[in-house]
Amino acid sequence: MGAANVIPGVSGGTIAFITGIYEDFISSLKAFDTKALSLLLHLKTGEFARHINLRFLTVLMSGVVFSLFTVGKLLDYLFIEFSLYVWSFFFGLIAVSVLSVGRTIVKWTVPVITWGIVGIVVAVILALMTPASENSNFIYLIICGIVAIASMILPGLSGSFVLILMGNYQLIMLQAIPSLNFSIIIPVAIGAVVGFILLSHVISFFLKKFHDVTISTLTGFILGSLIIIWPWKIAYYLTDTTGNEILKNGKKIIQGYEWNFPELTLQTLFALFCMLAGVSVVLVIEKLASTRK
Repeated sequence: MGAANVIPGVSGGTIAFITGIYEDFISSLKAFDTKALSLLLHLKTGEFARHINLRFLTVLMSGVVFSLFTVGKLLDYLFIEFSLYVWSFFFGLIAVSVLSVGRTIVKWTVPVITWGIVGIVVAVILALMTPASENSNFIYLIICGIVAIASMILPGLSGSFVLILMGNYQLIMLQAIPSLNFSIIIPVAIGAVVGFILLSHVISFFLKKFHDVTISTLTGFILGSLIIIWPWKIAYYLTDTTGNEILKNGKKIIQGYEWNFPELTLQTLFALFCMLAGVSVVLVIEKLASTRK
């Protein structure tokens, strides 16, 4: 999950979905409730740890942090130097995972299929949207915070990409946070907390009550998001009002893409090999998961 967050368009939620820990992840997030707060205030640390599934979250978050500083750094370098092959690897990994996750749907009904199509359509629309203009309205910033946290929870949703579409990536990530502009940070943080609490409960509820429909929708969303991960595309970058490209830590910020089809070259063949490598990773993960069970 930590490595995936380095790649624009790939979310940690997608990797959690692929590896089969997504429902545990959502349940653990949902457990941060009034009961958890009460147990903590009464110093019932053992019960608190069991209630929020602390061992699971500790191991998971340790992996995320470790990966950000190791595998994530490596992927960051590879993405700059060999972006086609990195995109290809993740495209293969996520494409085959759609089939793997789809198999967990118990019964294919008309509503299940319909919501899967809805997920695909919404993801494609997001990918093709024209970015909005900057908006510092308090309520709009709260909505940006909700969307930002949603990208950490929902598979197939890249937070940076959606904030760019909402027009506030530069305002929040490049201006407010580095300069500690709390008039911008506070409403975004409020939205993030609200989104964190509400979304984890909503997804948990739907997974329990409408498991097949929820999995179908999320699977459709991941399938539709493959348009962003398609390896053969030309990126165009975020610019300021004068037309100059905006940099973050010395790097250009991707605003959108123009897609094309590859020519049959040695480079294309190696990219296809990287796709197969991504497919192989999912198959190995599935094998390890079945052995664990």
